[in-house]
Amino acid sequence: MSKKLIKRYLPHPDKITENRWIKKLGPRLQAPDLWHINRRSLSGAAAIGIFCAFIPVPFQMLLAAIGAIIFRSNILVAVPAVWLSNPITMPPMFYFCYWIGTLILGVELGQLNFELSFEWLMSGLLEIWQPFLLGCLVVGVVSALLAFICIRLIWRYYIWTHIRKRRNRRNAGLTPNSRL
Repeated sequence: MSKKLIKRYLPHPDKITENRWIKKLGPRLQAPDLWHINRRSLSGAAAIGIFCAFIPVPFQMLLAAIGAIIFRSNILVAVPAVWLSNPITMPPMFYFCYWIGTLILGVELGQLNFELSFEWLMSGLLEIWQPFLLGCLVVGVVSALLAFICIRLIWRYYIWTHIRKRRNRRNAGLTPNSRL
């Protein structure tokens, strides 16, 4: 994962901060940390976005943007990271969270007969809310931590290989006879 590759697809920070809507939101949203890519902002943004993906609320992207502002991470990475949970991935993700919650609480895994109705939300969700929310919290924290560590390690590996290649190029140009 190259910083140049990521920068190619993201808009330039000046173009974002000069946007009339962002200017209206105040100077806090114009902070350079929110728009630049570095090891800290990228890993933090991925962790924030993935954690927010496991929060079972409809406005996850807004939560990710607020989290990115609070923790001064890249907004343009945090918000799309929330798209990990989408209509296709949400049912298996949330069932897994419910399963983890039942394991932690020692509760028997109940039969879920999901219906997209207000009645089911009021009755069915009342039965499973504790293991479901605990599972969402645990899986969200663990996933965010893993994303944070993985991005840090990938970034470190990229820097290490870049330094090694540069050192090899420099050493390839020097032969024992050329030092004279």
